[in-house]
Amino acid sequence: MLFKDVASTLLVPPVSLIFVALIGLAIEWRYRRIGRLLAWFGVLGLLLLAMPVAGGSLLAVLERGLPLAPPPDQPPQAIVVLGGDTVRGFSQAPIVHLGPLSMERVRAGALLYRRTGLPVLVTGGKLHLSEPPVAAIMADSLVHDFQVPVQWVERESLDTWGNAHLSAVLLREHGITSVYVVTQAWHMRRAIAAFADVGITVTAAPTSIDRPPTPLAADFVPVVSGWLKSWYALHEWIGLAWYSVR
Repeated sequence: MLFKDVASTLLVPPVSLIFVALIGLAIEWRYRRIGRLLAWFGVLGLLLLAMPVAGGSLLAVLERGLPLAPPPDQPPQAIVVLGGDTVRGFSQAPIVHLGPLSMERVRAGALLYRRTGLPVLVTGGKLHLSEPPVAAIMADSLVHDFQVPVQWVERESLDTWGNAHLSAVLLREHGITSVYVVTQAWHMRRAIAAFADVGITVTAAPTSIDRPPTPLAADFVPVVSGWLKSWYALHEWIGLAWYSVR
């Protein structure tokens, strides 16, 4: 899991564009034209991906056309909340908290439970060997912070594909073949693909849907948060491509 996380961070733009630019500068003394081309490609790519319009456009396509309405012939029978990130805090002893993505999912799952009363499954294994599974932390938050009972806790999965496949084992034991899935809207398409592989019908319950990009001048001004949006979007597009061939 550590290798996968490091590879994802380094190889998915915009970080990889820094290496492209550095490679270009390193070889420019010998291969002037190619070196300069790589350096300019890396720098201009970084500027482009920092613009909100770039990441916003990539996210908007991912979030378009999600199955938000339950199928009339297969209404959801449970709520599945996908594990996300964690953060470490320190007091007298190290404490692991839910990260912002996971907390958004827990809140959305709690609201959906109050609206539907359906049983809740949380899924997510350990992000680091020394930490508890993400699903265990999410379950604790749902129970103690939101007073939402958790029916099932899947503690072994290491990614979205595993979330779906290992959750399906628990769901099928109870005859469940249709669920709400709670995650970020930009992550939903990959989650749907993973659950479809195990024959589980998904109704999307995104935490929120991003504002589509606009022609406002501010959307063309590079900002640090633009890189984060672009990274999320490109990570999902690469993941979808991988799912299509695995």
